[in-house]
Amino acid sequence: MADTFDRPSATTKVVVATTVALSFISFWRGASIVLSDLASTMFYVGGITEQAIGKSAPWFVLGVMFFGFAVRSIYMESCGMFVRGGVYVVVRDSIGPRMAKLSVSALVVDYILTGPISSVSAGQYLGRLLNELLEFAHSPVRINNPNYFAAVFGVVVTIYFWWQNVKGIHESSSKALRIMQITTVMVVVLLIWCPLTLLMKDNVELPPAPTLKNLTFEPHSLGWLHGTMWPSIWAAAMLIAFGHSLLAMSGFETLAQIYREIAYPKMKNLKITANIVCMYALLSTGLISLFAVMIIPDGVRANYYDNLIGGLAMSLAGPEILKLGFHIFVVIVGALILSGAVNTSIIGANGVLNRVAEDGVLIDWFRKPHKTYGTTSRIVALITVAQLATIVLSRGDVYLLGEAYAFGVVWSFALKGMGVLALRFQRHDQEYKMPFNLHFGKVEIPIGLGVTTLALFLVAIANLFTKKIATIYGVSFTIVLFIVFAISERLNAKHRLSKDGKGLEEFNLDHQPQIGTTSMHARPGCVLVAVRDPYNMEHLRRVLEKTNLRRHDIVVATVRPVSTGAGEYGLAEDQIFSSYEQELFSRVVTLAEKEGKPVDLLVVPATDPFIAMVQTAHNLKASRLVTGVSHTMVSEELARRIGLAWEKLPEPRHPFSLEIIAPDRPSTYVNLGPHPPRLWPEDLDRLHDIWLRLTSQEGFGSNLHHRDVVGAALRRLESQLDSSQHNELVEELKKEMRNPPNEPPE
Repeated sequence: MADTFDRPSATTKVVVATTVALSFISFWRGASIVLSDLASTMFYVGGITEQAIGKSAPWFVLGVMFFGFAVRSIYMESCGMFVRGGVYVVVRDSIGPRMAKLSVSALVVDYILTGPISSVSAGQYLGRLLNELLEFAHSPVRINNPNYFAAVFGVVVTIYFWWQNVKGIHESSSKALRIMQITTVMVVVLLIWCPLTLLMKDNVELPPAPTLKNLTFEPHSLGWLHGTMWPSIWAAAMLIAFGHSLLAMSGFETLAQIYREIAYPKMKNLKITANIVCMYALLSTGLISLFAVMIIPDGVRANYYDNLIGGLAMSLAGPEILKLGFHIFVVIVGALILSGAVNTSIIGANGVLNRVAEDGVLIDWFRKPHKTYGTTSRIVALITVAQLATIVLSRGDVYLLGEAYAFGVVWSFALKGMGVLALRFQRHDQEYKMPFNLHFGKVEIPIGLGVTTLALFLVAIANLFTKKIATIYGVSFTIVLFIVFAISERLNAKHRLSKDGKGLEEFNLDHQPQIGTTSMHARPGCVLVAVRDPYNMEHLRRVLEKTNLRRHDIVVATVRPVSTGAGEYGLAEDQIFSSYEQELFSRVVTLAEKEGKPVDLLVVPATDPFIAMVQTAHNLKASRLVTGVSHTMVSEELARRIGLAWEKLPEPRHPFSLEIIAPDRPSTYVNLGPHPPRLWPEDLDRLHDIWLRLTSQEGFGSNLHHRDVVGAALRRLESQLDSSQHNELVEELKKEMRNPPNEPPE
């Protein structure tokens, strides 16, 4: 045990885990998370691209999908060079602090635009479906302006996910997997139904070849290049067309985010995940865009640019009622996957900005936790306001949003490629390298990585001149963020020089890669107390009062939230213990000194607090985990979530008890793992009476024990569960739960 309180002049030690506590996922679940973002583009990219470059658009969308395999390799190499500190630290160390701020600004613009285009696109599908249903029902009522309807829908969805993120929802790989399973059903139906429709058509024509003469650029798709010679030059025209199609590849940044949670072996499973993602996007986004041009008649396809898959569903061969039913299914799938992309965008932007704040580039005001939920609600609010403003200004125009989004996507990819390319020459510990490298002695020339990065920059430059509104919006927003970062960094530097730490303890941080009995002074059987709110520590006070330190040591731990959208890099050591943790543990030290009892202090970074707490209790061999009441859920639900997290631990799992202490009611106790049940007095009497009756019979005598009676009863109960008496037994157990004895269990 630490002797901090015997020597007040000593600096209190805090053990800080440098390895994030994660719940690892399979490559299938990882692929579903990435595809929940990447595959959502299939709902709007075809219409946006055709409006910009003409009927040859599907070929460029397919080209982007193939190019995605190269971009995939950039992210895989980036993940293989594990660098702590986030994207800002990586680019700062490889290229410089100014370019680091610029790259983060571009990435945030990408995230902010993801939400509006996804929610508005979902609103377009829903609004136009409602019109078709009203027409089918011969109703005179119509949605006169689907764009306004889509904008209102986008605002409602964005506000909903703002509130969910303020409360602190956790991304679920199971939910993402379920959505992708439903989406896959839709994709499979289309991949079967579309070829059947083409077989029934008299003349089937492929879209025009992607040649210079077949590209029909509109003035709005050329921007500042309209009226110049550039669109007539083949190479420039191809770059312009490719730039209008690149948003089909949006979502690859999520591949980097899930790398930390991919199960071992990480790089092997990441490769499988990336290949699944690329193949799925090729077969869904690429082929569906192709089928839409081939099946939807030219005269009516323009009416479906904003809901292309809906138009494809209504143009398939078959009865009208069947097509309408499938159209409804398409809209349901679109609402699920596109709305999920809104949530991903808020989580991603929040994670990136949190990392920037942790690097000292944003002042602490932005990261001040919500009083009730403990989330960085101010950052979430700023992101939401930017997204709402974007939706309102666009007035529900999917094409306008798509053009702006393509601008953010390509610059995000280009700056990412540049950072990885710079690191290739600075580091030599890559677990994976993008293919096509030439070696001249000890010199390596990354041909594949260099060509891909150059291509991204050329497309980015083309977008810069062809997307007027997007360029003005993107550059303006990027400059504003850059200025905010620069000013905040200066203010933080002055604050660090001027602050005297008055009223707060100074802590000695002991960074440990793993937490266990060897890294902590606490003995096995300790009491682990989870804290997060410095003004809600009644449960810690009670533990300090009643714990006998001769039998149990006390460990006070806090989970350092790490957003799943924060990028592929872990926290640097000096980022894990922030000013908030300093204030929190200062309060802990004050309470412990008041009781005159020493405690061990621990910080555990994690994406899921429930996983973190049970992993820590397991590693420390704790006898009890104690928490306070939650502001976001009732005690029963809190206990259930912690119990589910315990079940996910690898075998053998260390059993311990959970105590949830509320200031105004008795504590809630739950035993995690196998444990002797707490029996009611009536049950003990019943067991003893059965034992007496059996021992009085011939053949038992003194050889029969109470445990033999319980064992026989449990085996009979197990056999009845597997028999026709199952329902009768379940009803009896429910009745027992509803009518417990009046006396509490011992």
